[in-house]
Amino acid sequence: MSINKTKKILFQDDFMEFPIGEFPYDPDHSATGEYHFIKEKGYAGSWVNQVCNYSYNGSGASWIITEHEGRHYMEQMRIEKNKPHRTFPTLQTGDRFWRDYDASVSMRRISTKGCAGLAFCMQNSINTLVFLLENNQVKVVYRHKENVSTLAEASFPHDCDSFYGLSVSVHGEQVSCFIDGQKVLSLTTPLAAKGGKIGITADCPTQFTDVLVQTDSDTFAAIEASRQADAKETAELQKCFPKMKLWKKIDLKNFGTSRQVRFGHLTGTDEWFIVLAQAQKRVHRDAYAHISCLTAIDLDGNILWQKGEPSENSAVLGKISADMPFQVYDINGDGKDEVIWGENFEIQILEGATGKVLKSAKTPLSDDDDKSLIGVPYNLYAFDRINPDGIRIANFSGSTHPSDILIKDRYCRVYALNSDLEVMWKYRSPKNTGHFPLAIDVNGDGHDELLCGYTLLDHNGRTIWTLPIEVDHTDEIVAGKFVTGSDKGYFACVSGTQGFFICDFQGNIVSHDYIGHAQRVSVGNYCPEKEGFQIIVSNFWGHQGILYFYDSKGNPIWEMENELNGNILAPVNWKGDGSDLILLNADVKRGGLIDGSGRQAVAFPDDGHPTMCCEAIDLCGDARDELVVWDYHNLYIYTQEDGPIENCYAPVKYPIYNASNYRGEYSYPDISYLTFCENPAE
Repeated sequence: MSINKTKKILFQDDFMEFPIGEFPYDPDHSATGEYHFIKEKGYAGSWVNQVCNYSYNGSGASWIITEHEGRHYMEQMRIEKNKPHRTFPTLQTGDRFWRDYDASVSMRRISTKGCAGLAFCMQNSINTLVFLLENNQVKVVYRHKENVSTLAEASFPHDCDSFYGLSVSVHGEQVSCFIDGQKVLSLTTPLAAKGGKIGITADCPTQFTDVLVQTDSDTFAAIEASRQADAKETAELQKCFPKMKLWKKIDLKNFGTSRQVRFGHLTGTDEWFIVLAQAQKRVHRDAYAHISCLTAIDLDGNILWQKGEPSENSAVLGKISADMPFQVYDINGDGKDEVIWGENFEIQILEGATGKVLKSAKTPLSDDDDKSLIGVPYNLYAFDRINPDGIRIANFSGSTHPSDILIKDRYCRVYALNSDLEVMWKYRSPKNTGHFPLAIDVNGDGHDELLCGYTLLDHNGRTIWTLPIEVDHTDEIVAGKFVTGSDKGYFACVSGTQGFFICDFQGNIVSHDYIGHAQRVSVGNYCPEKEGFQIIVSNFWGHQGILYFYDSKGNPIWEMENELNGNILAPVNWKGDGSDLILLNADVKRGGLIDGSGRQAVAFPDDGHPTMCCEAIDLCGDARDELVVWDYHNLYIYTQEDGPIENCYAPVKYPIYNASNYRGEYSYPDISYLTFCENPAE
């Protein structure tokens, strides 16, 4: 490690402080990180790993710390490159204020079947310049979203036995690259002037050690001044918003759960109740999870009723990366919320106040050829009857009060049930149905249509149109008149490897951004100083936890990475003035509520609150949202320190009776933004 004594050290690491073993990772990495804040255990130093994949489960860590002759090496061990799309295992460090620096690393390619090198000027893990070795060449590439473009390259024969000292010198737009002190590449690019973090990266087994980042004393001082100025601006912003005040703290005893929680008025009064579902896995991962215990409590934690047997074994019962089939809704119109749930291959309607069964019916028989079903493990449906994967309240019947129930299996079939729990129609999709199809009245005839994955169905389950997309599935959908300057309705969709897209109600894709595995989406008035709405999207799988911010037409505005998972992206009516904030997660430092510039506008207090799950919902009745955070043991509710207040802004938001971990959310000024009269077949 060559230290220039005339320069200031921004960062250095020889990995000697790391114990021999695995770099911290989630050994059971799953989709829970899409909407839960999961913390890896163990010492990570100043490094962060934002690259994950479902194919990693059971195959060990991507990064391990090894030793040879008294030196430590950080080794990248992952060779899988293409699931669900091309990924580049990367450890990153530093911050966005770094700029004009010299970065270096010593690297040995113990496999040359891929690429390995030094990432620099990183905006996030998939928006970065990389100085790398690949195929007996040296290159500088730019990785952004799904694209990798080569900016400079030269021949450089190398082997698997030697260590090579890679170094990059960045000054404004000028980049000079060296190997063992000899310049091998130089280029000019405005991407370098942005500065940013550094990282070590490889998609084949590679050893790294002796990482060093230096800059001159003037730049060092300027970087620190930028940090302080940013902290001051954030502090000034936070003064414009009421702080959080702890309102309720509930001991969940032995019935705690993950993000399987519903809210409702179970007794027909204004009093709120919470229904929590514990679940067990069956057969294969989360393909057939079922509710093992359902508990209804008031906001003081008193149990109203309980179905099933609770368990404190959160390791088994909590980590369900899917929806559970239950909703809280006044399905019979008597002014009191019922609980509709799937239990032991039945759909039951429970009296909200007592849990008494009011109606029940067996779930439909699985009478299709198993090999024709999408997403079925082992090409064999495990049960004779449908194991519901989710429930949505809909209005296919055209009633004045929505009273139909949509159930679905994991990824292929949906069933529309009437208020007597009779099957009205069934749809077996030739494409993946996605997690939570959206029911909405597109043509204004009083009957809901259904966007089921990539296909729009009429209220009888017949196909109107299907998008020209054949792979992956839709995770979340937002509908509305959210496009500035248009009175038409649109769907904003996030669909895994198909990224983020906007389509109209006639099935025309009008905007498409391939950002990797797109996961969550919401629409709100996040920039009140600008006209119209904005859209925020996150990704997962591959390069996870990156937030993408767009205008209402899908044009990119900014992207950022808080280096955390479980970002909820719910629009939050915190101030009550017509503006919305964005809920990330409950982490004190990098979670909380951000505004449309990406700054933390409201922080969670450092009071030991749980951080695994969070939700935004108006519980105090002044139209502003409270924030609910919980884990398997405790639930906290925060409200505004200046509340409650009267006559504040009350937006139209996503209905709580159709709660889901896969719901796209919105915040509109009034119902007109969800009132349509369009011909979807045009």
